[in-house]
Amino acid sequence: MLKLEHVNKIYGERHALNDVNITFPEHKTTVIVGPSGSGKSTLLRSLNLLERPENGLYHFDDLTLDFSQPISEKNVLQLRRQTGMVFQSFNLFPHLTVLKNVTEAPIHVLKQAPAIATSTAKALLAQVGLADKADQFPTALSGGQQQRVAIARALAMKPKYMFFDEPTSALDPELEADVLRVLLKLAQEHNSMIVVTHNMEFAKGVADQIIFLEEGEILYSGDPQTFFTEPTERIHDFLSAMNFMIK
Repeated sequence: MLKLEHVNKIYGERHALNDVNITFPEHKTTVIVGPSGSGKSTLLRSLNLLERPENGLYHFDDLTLDFSQPISEKNVLQLRRQTGMVFQSFNLFPHLTVLKNVTEAPIHVLKQAPAIATSTAKALLAQVGLADKADQFPTALSGGQQQRVAIARALAMKPKYMFFDEPTSALDPELEADVLRVLLKLAQEHNSMIVVTHNMEFAKGVADQIIFLEEGEILYSGDPQTFFTEPTERIHDFLSAMNFMIK
């Protein structure tokens, strides 16, 4: 279980996260939406400790972190080994082949035997539709293919939760569709996922839980069906601005 209690993050005079209280169920997909600058990425990055809120509690199974206190490197590593992060940019190692990009962390961080890491990596590349790209370098791939390698690389660490920060925002619609199909399959397999996205059709199709953020506050958390078919006036305006047709 992953849970935040009374979490606050402040940048200067801006309250990026304002008394955030939320539980992210295991084996479910939570989708975070909201207008630009609402705190979506800050929230996601806080879950991986890339951002450090000023206060509040973070519960990850038996581990509880108090953001108002120093967090030990041991606890940071313990949490990050159980979470996988996929960013807007692909962040692949350009000097390594696709296969070696996927095997690098399992071999050096998880201490897997190279043969096991390689076998797992090949299976994951097949899972994301890139079995034939294992020996190529990232520069030879399209943006959508690179993002799918990034997903395979994160999965190779066997994370308990997967975090996706606008994973298709840098892609054109055709390449975006390839990545979204991979994410949909992961959701259907009941992986524990938290996704920040601007794609409302995808959010509607994949989410078990929707979070709507604005100015650092959670204005909605709950059932996707209600979010899309019985929106509040503010959410209706947001969906309309995103060109989403409410049905």
